[in-house]
Amino acid sequence: MESGAHSRGIIKKTGTGIRYAFRSLKYRNYRLFFSGQAVSLIGTWMQQVAVSWLAYRLTGSTIILGTVAFCAQVPVFFLSPFTGALGDRMDRRKMLFTVQIASMVQASILFFLTVTGNITAWHLILLSLALGIINSFEMPTRQAFILEMVDDKRDLPNAIALNSAVFNSSRLIGPAIAGIIVALSGEAVCFAVNSISYLASAVAFLLMRIRPSSDVIIPGNFFNDIREGFRYAAGHRLVRDVLITVAFTSFFSMMFPVLLPVFASEVLSGDSHTFGFLVSSAGAGALFATMFLAMRSSITGLGRIINVSMMAFALSVMLLAAPARLAAVMILLMVAGFSTIVVIASCNTILQTVSDSDKRGRVLSFYIMSFTGAAPLGSLTAGYVSHRIGVPYTFLCAGLVCLAASVLVFFRLRGDKRYVAQGPPDASGDH
Repeated sequence: MESGAHSRGIIKKTGTGIRYAFRSLKYRNYRLFFSGQAVSLIGTWMQQVAVSWLAYRLTGSTIILGTVAFCAQVPVFFLSPFTGALGDRMDRRKMLFTVQIASMVQASILFFLTVTGNITAWHLILLSLALGIINSFEMPTRQAFILEMVDDKRDLPNAIALNSAVFNSSRLIGPAIAGIIVALSGEAVCFAVNSISYLASAVAFLLMRIRPSSDVIIPGNFFNDIREGFRYAAGHRLVRDVLITVAFTSFFSMMFPVLLPVFASEVLSGDSHTFGFLVSSAGAGALFATMFLAMRSSITGLGRIINVSMMAFALSVMLLAAPARLAAVMILLMVAGFSTIVVIASCNTILQTVSDSDKRGRVLSFYIMSFTGAAPLGSLTAGYVSHRIGVPYTFLCAGLVCLAASVLVFFRLRGDKRYVAQGPPDASGDH
């Protein structure tokens, strides 16, 4: 365990500013990972925007929009505990390389069906389901793999923040490009670009030189490993509370992106350009959030930051229900994007910091499970509720419920303040 003196040493580094924000890039493997992800994720976001717009253009149905998003997310919920434990037993680099190739094939099929004019809503649903299965292998494995790319574990929080930064930078750039391409050339071009972009991350994984990890589980009973991970997460109070916070945030924060195509078209009377601007606004807020977190060097005060961010998200979503101009909506989405990523990335940092090293991979799989398990429920709920009461009132109701949830989280994390302030005095038990 970390000593009190060591914890105080880490805290002294807090506030070193922008110079400290990119320190993880000094590691060759992490630089390769960062560069490959920067290219690949732009294509991923382009495809996500194009799929949403295509689904709505083909059907005009918010229910289909919610269903497509649900199918892309729900496999991760059911499979991540198994794939997380599997990732602890296998070569993560090889697994991630294989996942890039599978994702490339999925995007290529989507391109072929769209460019030939044979694409239907059912194709989108099935291909989204396939992508969800692929992501169930990729997400927990990628999170755990960060540990193998950063030699000094004190740089782990920064590596997590930069990983989130590249994700949200792509979220800013990809949708803006996709909005222009869809308007000029159609959705198929976005799918083609995404397929090609996976080559960057695949090559990055091939070029890495990874030393054997000391945290890999000795082969035993696979299902016992999973049960042990569940018992650990349930018995460690901070881990349990943070996972619940992730689930709350994911459920509500994943509702509004699903409805943005409808909001852009019907509420703002816009087109695919408008949709791209809205998604990019949320991405800009998320990018600011990751840089804010990257400049921190400890988990000191993250509990308070999580509380404030959850309340800010709730208020910004509630205000989307009021009639507004495009500029005002973009500002509210920036606040929502900033708040969401601060909560999610802060929870990720706390989990990786306080978890035992031999159980960290499984804890991260439960983190992914909490995040992606609540997300499809939020997406599906958003589609059905908005179909009944309209998009603005759906935002209002979601904001009110999220505000109530943030109050509950406040009281839970306040009880865990001694962990968030100084690090865990013990890595297990219901302290």
